[in-house]
Amino acid sequence: MKSKIVKVKKGIAVQTPQERIYIFDTTLRDGEQAPGASLNTAEKMKVALQLEKLGVDIIEAGFPAASPGDFEAVEKIARTLKKTVVAGLARAMKKDIETCGKAVKPAKRGRIHVFISSSDIHLKHLFRKTREEALAITADSIKLARRLSDDVEFSAQDASRSEWEYLARMVETAIKHGARTVNVPDTVGYTTPDEYGRMVAYLRNHVPNINKAVISVHCHNDLGLAVANSISAIQNGARQVECTINGIGERAGNASLEEIVMVLKTREDKYPFYTNVNTMEIYKTSRLVSTLTGFMIQPNKAIVGSNAFAHESGIHQDGILKYRQTYEIMAPQEIGVPESRLILGKHSGRHAFTKRLEGMGYSLDKSATDLLFEKFKDLADKKKSVYDEDIEALVEEKVAASAEIYHLTYLHTSAGSATLPTATLKVKKGDVETQGAATGDGPVDAVFNAIDQLTGFKGKLENYSIKALTQGRDAQGEVTVTLSTNGDEVNGRGVSTDVIEASAKAYLNAVNKLSLKHSKKSTKVSFDIQKGLTL
Repeated sequence: MKSKIVKVKKGIAVQTPQERIYIFDTTLRDGEQAPGASLNTAEKMKVALQLEKLGVDIIEAGFPAASPGDFEAVEKIARTLKKTVVAGLARAMKKDIETCGKAVKPAKRGRIHVFISSSDIHLKHLFRKTREEALAITADSIKLARRLSDDVEFSAQDASRSEWEYLARMVETAIKHGARTVNVPDTVGYTTPDEYGRMVAYLRNHVPNINKAVISVHCHNDLGLAVANSISAIQNGARQVECTINGIGERAGNASLEEIVMVLKTREDKYPFYTNVNTMEIYKTSRLVSTLTGFMIQPNKAIVGSNAFAHESGIHQDGILKYRQTYEIMAPQEIGVPESRLILGKHSGRHAFTKRLEGMGYSLDKSATDLLFEKFKDLADKKKSVYDEDIEALVEEKVAASAEIYHLTYLHTSAGSATLPTATLKVKKGDVETQGAATGDGPVDAVFNAIDQLTGFKGKLENYSIKALTQGRDAQGEVTVTLSTNGDEVNGRGVSTDVIEASAKAYLNAVNKLSLKHSKKSTKVSFDIQKGLTL
């Protein structure tokens, strides 16, 4: 129990108690049951060590009776962890319980987690037991588990679809014979927050010995309500929550640990509870589990998705830059993310673009910024996201444009397996625009021949190279060429989402440089990264 300060209306500060919520992480057991998520012992150990660093209270390390590998992993984790309770799962069967007891025995704090179903649909079709038989099995299995461990948890599988009066009898039986924690899971993700909360409240009011155990909840996400159901259960008396990193698990997964923890932390005004989780380790843990399981995290996943602290809308970016809380209810640093990301795209505004330029070290005057912003908007219409490399290319392109003699105004090419590659270009010199067409071995060669024709350039192409500036199919292509003539050699560079256009820009950029070198007039181009760009 700890306290927090709350200001009341009259300005008087009062202390209100906060109750602790125990975090039971089952990533290594239920999470690993997700198809394709199997981990070996070494990988499980990595996750377990990180979970202990994260500060979870209990780690369900596996199902020891399921396989020799699972037994080995649970036992090794039990021997290694120093602070966290290490639990193993066991069916309400003598062999399972004894195997689990051996696996968790080396732990400084070990727990045997025993389960049997309480719903009629499970008892009839899965276990083929009567209600009375299930109660007797519950009593016997808990007594056996208690002889092997002081810490025993009991789960009434499919509790949310059980008849409440019978569920209360089963919970009472488990506590009577030594269970310190009683878990009432929503095994198939069927319940709703109000219903689940009322079920937990019912147990608190109708199980005579409920004060001798901690009520735990374990929710699945089949209807997308796992976290909401867990929070409702906490409000109604549950004090342990079973969850997984990234919400992985059977079918649609489990309640997400990071979401539950951050709900309680962010809305402590509504929920007077706390956890011992070190939230600064959340992002790191999430990425580790994703990497080892191979389960990618959807971009819009709450808390840990790549877009969770990313903003593209111009209005949102402007708000974030002025006052973060306008569009962020928690700071990214709280979960271990260094900072929010302002994604530059077609929805971005001038404020965010200017801030990005400044962050990259460019100090530009208003006219230069305005020109670059227009180019940025044109580029953003062609590709989803604009990266720093794209912005650098825009700045360099503007530097080159300030010294242009020839300027490309139109480009069209045609090529194919049965077509003679042809390029048609319009080039402007001063106020005069000329048009020309040429053929070549390919569309790029045709473009170069057309430029030679329009500019009168007579030289040699020494080198041609192309690379993608950023990732994705909509990445900009960067073309670099080297031209030589009369003993002079220069490099030209062009960037575009169209590699043919990038090639034309690069070639014309080099022709302009050579033309300037040979011109009797000198054109001074001023660009200072500190003083700015003069256009």
